[in-house]
Amino acid sequence: MALLKGNSDTVEEMPSGAQPAPLSDKVNILWNSVGSLSYLACQWLITIFVVRLSDGYDAAGILSLAMSVVGVFSTFANYKMGTYQISDINHENTLGEYLGFRALTLGIAFVACMVYALFTVAPYVWATVALYFLFKAIGLLIDICHGTDQQHRRMDYIGKSYLAQGVLTLAAFVAVFWLTQDINASIVAMTVAALAVLLLYDRPKVAQFERVEFSLSRKKAWYFLKVSFPAVVASLAASAIFTVPKQYLAFAAGEAALGIYSSVSAPALIIQMGATYLYNPFLDVFPRLYFSGSRREFLKLLARTVGAIVLVAIACSIVLEFMGSWVLQLLFGESIAPYVYLLQPVILATVLTAFLWFIGDLLITLRDFKAYFISNVAALIAVVPLSFVLVNQFDMNGVSFASAAACFAGVALLLVFLAIDMRRCKAPERKVDDKGEGAR
Repeated sequence: MALLKGNSDTVEEMPSGAQPAPLSDKVNILWNSVGSLSYLACQWLITIFVVRLSDGYDAAGILSLAMSVVGVFSTFANYKMGTYQISDINHENTLGEYLGFRALTLGIAFVACMVYALFTVAPYVWATVALYFLFKAIGLLIDICHGTDQQHRRMDYIGKSYLAQGVLTLAAFVAVFWLTQDINASIVAMTVAALAVLLLYDRPKVAQFERVEFSLSRKKAWYFLKVSFPAVVASLAASAIFTVPKQYLAFAAGEAALGIYSSVSAPALIIQMGATYLYNPFLDVFPRLYFSGSRREFLKLLARTVGAIVLVAIACSIVLEFMGSWVLQLLFGESIAPYVYLLQPVILATVLTAFLWFIGDLLITLRDFKAYFISNVAALIAVVPLSFVLVNQFDMNGVSFASAAACFAGVALLLVFLAIDMRRCKAPERKVDDKGEGAR
């Protein structure tokens, strides 16, 4: 069943020889970073405008609640298939199969999300939760298209798509909410804008590489469910590493302390996202090098990527050391000034979290799901006693110290497993051609 099939077959079935040429790593990183950061900025501005354009905070609260509820189930809907798809260097699965599986997990996640909402939020929020889930669903389908774009090293398509999504969804939300003060109508407007980007931009771009359709057999669905399940559990464990000490802080010191800590930690997320944008463009390059036996090139790329993340972390740490107080007061007011001391420990925890994500995703590209599962679950187990000890000892800074220590343990385990995998990385045997000369 073709998805969004156009009137012309020239786009749908473009000959492989006519495919767009791949771009350089630098260009891909630039487009991916600019597009992703622009989209995140626009989504953040929506949360600002919903307050600025309202008489009170009711609409902002409903939107925040819907985003939180949907976020609980977006991890399952994603099913960690983005990294898996990008690193599918032998094209063992088609774009149609990835789209079909994404539709399956979206359907399951939607039902689970609404059941959860029925028991946890007020009835007047149910429609908002459902509509926001549909908005996120469009984005998750677009992400599958982006996976194919990256496989063919055309991340300029990804960056331009994110730019279009960010600007159009922001404009649609602000325009409708300004006119109607209706949060549900505004989310519908965002969804229409995102769908337009999928139909008018992402579909024709990705169709240059593969046929755009939903096609999923029961056998393939079961294979995806089984092979990525450990990664999904591990991803949930990783996301909880910060949640556990935060919840204990709220229990021990009150919700105000948690609100202060969360506010101070907001600027540090730049480091975490920046690290993701640095290594994500290479998640298809690492497995190519590994499975071709190019161990030296793999390690060189690993060293460059780690170095780049460290440099970004140092640069952000220095900037926030001198400008952190000004930034925090600009965002949250003068009352946040006494808590600027929390910033540097937050940066440490954020950097270690970025490395936990990076090495974990790297092991997924090498198909070592067991290592990813063990390391993340071990980090989650470690953070529980650490939270009790360090939050009691250091109050709000204890959240950062507990998370940093747990992430450090997880990263150490991941590196052990990576070292074991690298010992298995062997160059392919040399073959002898009919002239008696060695050849790869």
